[in-house]
Formats: sequence, structure tokens, C-alpha cells
Amino acid sequence: MSSQFKLMGERRFLPFFLTQFLGAFNDNLYKNALVVLITFQAARYTTLAPGVLVNLAAGLFILPFFLFSATSGQLADKFEKTRLIRFVKLFEIGVMALATVAFALDSLALLFSALFLMGLHSTIFGPVKYAVLPVYLREEELVGGNALVEAGTFIAILLGTIAGGVTIALPGGAAWLSAAVLAVAVAGYLTSRAIPAAPAADPTLRINWNPLTETWRNIGFTRGNRTVFLSILGISWFWFYGALFLSQFPGYAKDVLGGDEHAVTLLLALFSVGIGVGSLLCEKLSGKHVEIGLVPFGSIGLSVFAFDLWWVSPAASHAGEALPLAAVLADAVTWRALFDLVMIGVFGGFFIVPLYALVQSRSEPAHRSRIIAGNNILNAAFMVVAAGLGAGLLAAGFTIPQLILITAVLNAAVAVYIYTLVPEFLVRFIVWLLVHTVYRLRVKGVEHIPEEGPALLVANHVSFVDALVITAASRRPIRFVMDHHIFRWPILSFVFRSSRAIPIASAKEDAAMMERAFDEVARALAAGELVGIFPEGRITDDGELKPFRPGIRRIVERTPVPVVPLALRGLWGSSFSRKDGPAMSRPLRRGLFSRIELVGGTPFAPDAATPESLQAAIAGLRGEMR
Repeated sequence: MSSQFKLMGERRFLPFFLTQFLGAFNDNLYKNALVVLITFQAARYTTLAPGVLVNLAAGLFILPFFLFSATSGQLADKFEKTRLIRFVKLFEIGVMALATVAFALDSLALLFSALFLMGLHSTIFGPVKYAVLPVYLREEELVGGNALVEAGTFIAILLGTIAGGVTIALPGGAAWLSAAVLAVAVAGYLTSRAIPAAPAADPTLRINWNPLTETWRNIGFTRGNRTVFLSILGISWFWFYGALFLSQFPGYAKDVLGGDEHAVTLLLALFSVGIGVGSLLCEKLSGKHVEIGLVPFGSIGLSVFAFDLWWVSPAASHAGEALPLAAVLADAVTWRALFDLVMIGVFGGFFIVPLYALVQSRSEPAHRSRIIAGNNILNAAFMVVAAGLGAGLLAAGFTIPQLILITAVLNAAVAVYIYTLVPEFLVRFIVWLLVHTVYRLRVKGVEHIPEEGPALLVANHVSFVDALVITAASRRPIRFVMDHHIFRWPILSFVFRSSRAIPIASAKEDAAMMERAFDEVARALAAGELVGIFPEGRITDDGELKPFRPGIRRIVERTPVPVVPLALRGLWGSSFSRKDGPAMSRPLRRGLFSRIELVGGTPFAPDAATPESLQAAIAGLRGEMR
């Protein structure tokens, strides 16, 4: 079993997972029941149109995210997180008790008040929900844990939405719903009692109760790390994209597919299942570490399948009386549209899970909750803009398929913009693609690469893509020292420049460049970075190790750091090696998915890291597999 499913059997994760699942379920159970009630029975309460009431309900639920996210982030950083979770769950019981009274009194004002308070409940829980995962999970479990949380959340949203609509429509539906929301709230509190303790990140923090100034301060925290901030913008964009799509489901089911309310439920179910599947696949595709290379992959799928959904939709247009679900599914074009919708969900999972994991892993622990609160504020803002854009375009005469096309184009433009600002995403995508198509990479001993602090990584040089293979196996960025000719190699030069590789030349070719390279290596190691070198000085032309050059000794004498030996196995004879002639003279010489390995060895102390000792260690790690 994958480790992400093993987490479901452990106390450090399961009670938390159940608590957040039940909270998301209850939010949507109550919210959708209220939406259905005011849609069909608005005249019982007010003269306002049902459409106005539905939009008012959506606004009331999301309003607390604007008003109280900043305060919630501070609370999550200041107090022990498990106590805060239990308080939130007790608060939920109180809110559901108020909803029960509201149903009994048939009071629309109290029903809306309870909805606002449930939004407040979710606002307070949000920063704790994501900030607590790095406390309970190891780094290699973070992607799997986030995948389970995201999959669980969307399934809870789906089940709660369906259950809310079904329950309120039953005879005596208000009474059944009151019992259900109270029972779920109590169950959520009981599961929260089993959540392990999670210490406060900053117990000395003084709470700023001014939501405006603290909101601006939280946005400032998100901007402290450029990659984290752009990841948060990516997450917010996903919620913009998702909100725009979800809001079109009723109209798409009715006007394009020609279906009834059951078709709407089917669209929501398929979209949620797609996101769940994509989220759960992330751990396997990422090798159990935060693989941001999946983010561009996800954004490509979000645009490609949205474009195809637009392409097929006009052919499926219907008018007149709504068709039963069986009649809708009898049309082959409908199946293609449904497949597109599932794949949009799947690629949405690929897009969102690594971004959440990246924000958690790279945020400063002392104010991680406030960064996540800032994320929630931006998410809410993007969703409001999405609602306004959708309503505005439809009012201007655009059709739902045209709105889908606009979303696909906007997504592509946003993706290009983000990856231009942070090339690391695109570099990791290229690396991820290499080791999941041309090669199938197996790693051993990479735990010897330190999680933090400087180190010199030393490897044998077999092919033009050695640096990319090592990069794929490392959880941390590596600055490689490489021959300036390879550094300028077409296509790969973009990857090397974006990863801040260090070009070097021999003293005979360019002595000044060589000195600049050694100076840059010293600066990188002094800054706590990983530096990778290929001490043979050239790619092997016979598969055997060449004598290691003395540059290793010069580096560690100037900056004493641990030296980690790495052996590449299986690359000799691949398209990028020099076996039987120049590299790439026979593309895909060994086909796709050929097995390669990277083996790490015990680090050498600086004074023991001689060229001879390192060459012997790497030869031993490599063995007979060249």
C-alpha cells in the first residue's frame, strides 16, 4: 500500500482527517439544504427573488474569509493547535443548535445567521488545517497527506451537497436536517478529541484584532518568499478556475446537455471524483516528495481538456423540456464531455496538491498559519472575482461553452506568466518528464543528501542529462558545476540557466572563467546550498570512470563541507550517452522507460574527501551496472 493510505491507520493523521472531512461535509450539508429551501420556498420568508437569496447566501458564507482570516491565522500561530481545533468543533455544535432553532421558528434571519457562522467556523479552521500537517507528517509524507486531505475535502463537499438537497426535500425535511447537522457536528468534536497535540508556533504573539491592518500584514507574510507567494497565487487561480466551472454546472446540464437536476449532480460528482483521483495519484507521480514539476503538467491538462469541452459542447446543445439522465447519457457526445470534466478534475488535483505542499514546506514555521490565512483571503477574493466575471459575461450574451473557452485561454496565459516569473516550476516539469518517459528512475541512499545546510555532491559523468537525473532525485535544489559547452547545449541550456548552474572551463581554455566558477562554488556553499560536480571533467566515451581531477580538494579546502558520493547506473548506452558515437545520434536507442538508478553513499568528511577515495567509493556504488 502507498504510504498515503497507511496514514489512514495512524492516530497522528486519521482523527484529523475525519475531523476536517466531517466539517467540510457539514458545511455543504447545511449550505445546500438552505439553498434548495430558499430556491423552492422563498415565498414563505420574503418577497425577494430566489436568485437574489441564493447569491446572498453565497456571499454570507464567504464573507468571514475576508473579515476574519487574518485573525484566524494569528490564533493558529499563537495557541496549541489541537485545543483550537476542539474549540472550533464546539463552536460548530453551537452554530448547528442555532440552525435547529431557526428551522423550528421558520426564521430566515436565523438561518442566514447560522450560515454566516458556519463560514466563520471554516475560516478559523482553515489556517489550522493546513499548518498542522507539517507538524504531524514527515517531509516525504507531506504530498500524500495533502492528497488525502484534498481528495477527502472534495468528496465531503460532494456528499454534503447531495445529502443536503435530498434531506431538505424529504417530508419533515427541516427536522431531519436539524438532527443530521447536529449529529455530524458532535461526531466532528468527538474525532477531534483524538487528534495529537500540536505545539504553538509563536506563543508570545500579540493578537492584532484590527482585520484590515492584519489582513495587509498577512498578505505581506505571503510575499516574504517569492516562490511561496506565487504558489499561493497559483492556488487562488485554481479556486478562481474551479468556482467559474462549478457555477456553470446547472446551466451546462440544462442548456447544453439538456438534462434535469440529476445531470447537475452527475457533473458535480464526476468533477469531485476527478479531483480526488488526481490528488491521490500525486504521491505516486511525485516519488513521495514535493514535486512542483506536476504543477505545469496540471495546468496543461486544465487548459487542454477545458478547450476540448468547449469544442464538443456546441454539438451537444439542447433546448426544450429537460431530458431524464438516461436519455442524456444515450448521446455519445455527452460521454466525451463527461470525460473532459473528469480529466479537468484529475489535472486539477495534479495542480493543487503540490502547491499546497510547497507552501507548507517552504513557509516560515513561526508564521505558517498566517501565511495560510493570507492564502485563504486571496482564495476568497479570486472566487468572488470569478463569480462576478461569470455573471458579467453571461449577462453580456456569452454562452456557457464560450465561457469555458475563455477560462481555458485565461488558464494558459496565467500558467505562462507564473512559469516565466518562477522558472523552477518549468525546470522541475522538464526533469519530471525526463525520468517518467525516457527513463524510469530508481533511487537508493539519497537520504545521505542533507535536508539542510551545505554539501558537495560528487557523481560519475555518463551522459548529457546526468544533472537532470540527480535533480529529479533530490528534494533540494542543486547548483551544478558543468562544462561551459554543455551549459550552452540547445534546449537544456534553459534548464541549466534556470537552475543557476555554474559554467566552468579548463585553465587552458579560459582561466578567468575557471576562477569565477570556483568563487561562485565557495559563495554557494557558504550560503548553505548544495553544489554538484562531475570531477572526471568530461562525459565518459567508454562507460568507465576516468581519473577524478583535483578540483574537489581545492573546493573543500576553501569551504569545508560534507562530500556525498553519488553513482549513476544504467545511463551508459542511452540516447544521451556517447556509446557508439555522438549523443542523440540514435534517439530513443533503448526505447522509453528504460531503467536507470542513482545510488548515494555515506558522506565523506572534508579532510577525507580526496579524488582517489571518492573515485573508489563511486566505483563501488556503481558496481557492474554502467
